[in-house]
Amino acid sequence: MILNEKLKNYNIILASGSPRRQQFFKDLGLDFEIRLKEVDEIYPKRLYKYEISDYLAQLKALPHKETLKDNDILITSDTIVWHNEEALGKPKDKEEAIAMLKSQSGKMHEVISSVCFTTAKLDKTINHITKVYFKELTDEEIDYYVTNFKPYDKAGAYGIQEWIGHIGIKKIEGSYFNVVGLPVYEVYRTLESLID
Repeated sequence: MILNEKLKNYNIILASGSPRRQQFFKDLGLDFEIRLKEVDEIYPKRLYKYEISDYLAQLKALPHKETLKDNDILITSDTIVWHNEEALGKPKDKEEAIAMLKSQSGKMHEVISSVCFTTAKLDKTINHITKVYFKELTDEEIDYYVTNFKPYDKAGAYGIQEWIGHIGIKKIEGSYFNVVGLPVYEVYRTLESLID
């Protein structure tokens, strides 16, 4: 049976302002509501790779926990870019965006997304890692992309679905949708497991 039918007695809550994540849930045919609460996305410096995105996805669930009803499933998520042994977040300005893209040019980085599923009774966090290989980007290409696409809301300063992804990414290993912002297959499968 299709998942939306199985979930008809549940209330899916997506706590994300990301239009890309919201679109994925629409594309899956799921009924859901959006609830947003501000969270300071600060994590302990000792955390490494997926521990960071796991922590932040769980942190985003905390303000909602007290209000969850028995049939609510809250979904929170976080995506980081892991490169040169550090997490690249969202760039603050044009200079930082350009610097991030220059550092990734000609190299491989990992895009790590974590998704936390929270109900009144349980918490479950999953994560997925996709390896992304950039070609050598020219200064002109980087400047054109940052100037025209302003990727300040994107970890690692780029969107794979945008111009830079079309001309700059040689290959990926893992989920494409994960790089866009959500490991859709894993989310679908986890929702199925929660109600089985």
